[in-house]
Amino acid sequence: MSTVTPPMGWNSWDCYGTTVTEAEVLANAEFMAAHLLAHGWDTVVVDIDWSDPAARSHGYNADAPLELDEWGRLIPDPVRFPSSAGGAGFGPLAARIHALGLRFGIHTMRGIPRRAVARNLPILGTDAQAADVADVTNVCEWNPDMVGIDHTHPAAQAYYDSTLALYAGWGVDFIKSDDMLWPYQAADIEAYAEAIRRSGRDIVLSLSPGRDLSLERLDHLRAHADMWRICDDLWDSWDDVAANFARFARWAPFAGEHGWPDGDMLPLGRIGIRAERGEPRDDRLTPHERISLMTLWIIARSPLMIGGDLPSTDPATIALFQNAEALAVIRQSSRNREVFREGRLVLWAADGPAGERYAAAFNLGDEPFEAVLDAVNIGFPASGTVTELWSGHAVVLEPVSVQSDAARGVAPGSAALRLTLQPHGAALLRHRD
Repeated sequence: MSTVTPPMGWNSWDCYGTTVTEAEVLANAEFMAAHLLAHGWDTVVVDIDWSDPAARSHGYNADAPLELDEWGRLIPDPVRFPSSAGGAGFGPLAARIHALGLRFGIHTMRGIPRRAVARNLPILGTDAQAADVADVTNVCEWNPDMVGIDHTHPAAQAYYDSTLALYAGWGVDFIKSDDMLWPYQAADIEAYAEAIRRSGRDIVLSLSPGRDLSLERLDHLRAHADMWRICDDLWDSWDDVAANFARFARWAPFAGEHGWPDGDMLPLGRIGIRAERGEPRDDRLTPHERISLMTLWIIARSPLMIGGDLPSTDPATIALFQNAEALAVIRQSSRNREVFREGRLVLWAADGPAGERYAAAFNLGDEPFEAVLDAVNIGFPASGTVTELWSGHAVVLEPVSVQSDAARGVAPGSAALRLTLQPHGAALLRHRD
């Protein structure tokens, strides 16, 4: 498995939680096709509980009446997803999204539905039944829908194979598989990846949630997934964003076509409409914090999944998603790395494909900060042109030859870049000769 660049798209969780409807998915897909596809955003993901006809805001239902087929596999709620009626599943919705030039994704949970176990439904292609493979000692701590699978049973793999065959038949291109990483579920990850392989369809596998994820898992993750979360759910709070600086510094050097460390969705725009957390709102980040979030995810080459409802999101936020110069960094850069962290100032650097150099400067403080950067410290030559990519403004490279400049931390023979960084703000810089 591999993707050449980090996946980019939209996910229904931040705005609609467990309750998203087919009409809402299509409205976001149509907006993406019209306004964002040209900028690399191409994936639309239906998040959790699409099979629950009783889904509600702010949480999950105990003993939810999930829709199942005769083989114990989840199928869409036909009220919220009317095109799925008559056994069509997500096939018609996927076809409409594909016709827009987009990719279609769904959320799944580790394990087998409790209701399938209670009804002891048969497992397709075997003589076993759901109760035979259930492991009630390994259940999700935060969602009541599923029980674990006993991977010592010969029919365990067959159950996952049957679900992935169903999803492949619908035309699914992307799966966000949840409850895989905390605690780390190696047997499920391996079985799920094998089921994707056996399905015969090229499906991107994303694993969640990434609380306490260790780099010691890197080789296993690369062997079985395309992207994996490195944090718990991220919401529209600066504290949530700031906590990911250290995580990205640890994981970003390993991002690439063998797999993508994922800082979670971008909680930007109109969120909370019927979500798990909070009431309907525009995100609570400041404009400068939004730029910092986007800059960090881009310079760390994290997957980008927009969490806000696209049609009702303000144009200024949509414009961030359309900045071709900034988005080129996530697609084209390499050797992405944190190079400096001291107090409120954090610096990142990366290389471009044709001799460009990229850098990002962040102010973690609560007051404006006049930063004087040594060009060499961010990997820039002392001559050439520098552009701040969010504003499009030129940044002057000032040759340093006097003691006063050197005393401010810029070495003689280098060049100084002077930036005004707003509270929790950032600058994304590109150097060209």
